[in-house]
Amino acid sequence: MLVRRSGDLADAHDALQDALLAAATQWPVDGVPDNPHGWLVVVGGRRLVDAWRAQESRRRREELVASPEAVEDAPGGDDSLLLLFGCCHPALSPASAIALTLRSVGGLTTAEIARAFLVPEATMAQRLSRARRILRDLDEPFRMPSPDEYADRLRAVLHVLYLMFNEGYASTSGSSVARADLSGEAQRLTRALRSSLPDDPEVTGLLALMLLTDARRPARTGPDGELVALDSQDRSRWDAGMIAEGVGLVETALARGAVGEYQLQAAIAAVHDEAPSADDTDWPQLLALYGLLERMTGNPMVTLNRAVAVAMVHGARAGLALLDTLDPVLGTHHRLLAVRGHLLERAGDAESAAEQLLAASRRTTSTAERNYLLLQVTRLRQPAS
Repeated sequence: MLVRRSGDLADAHDALQDALLAAATQWPVDGVPDNPHGWLVVVGGRRLVDAWRAQESRRRREELVASPEAVEDAPGGDDSLLLLFGCCHPALSPASAIALTLRSVGGLTTAEIARAFLVPEATMAQRLSRARRILRDLDEPFRMPSPDEYADRLRAVLHVLYLMFNEGYASTSGSSVARADLSGEAQRLTRALRSSLPDDPEVTGLLALMLLTDARRPARTGPDGELVALDSQDRSRWDAGMIAEGVGLVETALARGAVGEYQLQAAIAAVHDEAPSADDTDWPQLLALYGLLERMTGNPMVTLNRAVAVAMVHGARAGLALLDTLDPVLGTHHRLLAVRGHLLERAGDAESAAEQLLAASRRTTSTAERNYLLLQVTRLRQPAS
């Protein structure tokens, strides 16, 4: 809301931080106001005014931001969508737009975004600063696009929501397996987007993917919060309602005939969710779907997943051979090491598997994932009884 009223992402972000700090200081003493949202916007607006009074060139915006009517509705009823599309402005490169939106809308740290893009943190910090400068120089960057502008921004918007959800479902840092607030916000925004674009099959496919994946969340952690792998999960704890909704959505999307990457990923998730047990998973179908997805995206992470399907259909050594082709691309990425360890175990080489899993544990930034990997190393190295 502050961005929409001011037109300046960086200053609005700083003002909101000041407002949140004031709330953290005042509310425990004075009590939570009747309208916390409005209180934050009013205080944030005042902070913007204070900053702009020191800059003569911005005095023309003062009356707009200082207005006490703090809680007017955004066009379309959702400021989050407005900010989402604003950060995905066509003046930015797709990579910069996605990174900026993850930072400003998703609340991901620069380090988390850098890991998602497989680039150094310093490189990502420079990319974010450059994107903010570009938006600052534009005329009204934060407005909802017209119908003929949707297509140009939609791909970036969908990718942002996808990465937001992934970080929420499987945190890349910290001690928790997941961040339910982040994955929940990604789902909320995707539902809102689908309300605006109900006939777009990729929007529908992305929502289906989120539901089908998040349906497993109750079984992803054990009693002490430890990570539980997919093939070891208690499937009776999966959310049957979310699975049913997700399957219905992916069937609706695929029926439109314009198959995209999110629909294919949703179809993959549906195959897993509809299998009564890990042993009953239709791996030949998964292998075919991963093959289509790989040709469509060229993403090495898709190839990594296809290697698992290859191993399940054609044997572990075939999967390992495919992994070897990823070494020049992924190098010592912990997921490549972890998958190689998994396939080496299936091939009967327990010691080599343990070495790969140990190396993966040293490279992941997720405490929960590191603990899981170390547990597998211990299991593999235990002497046979």
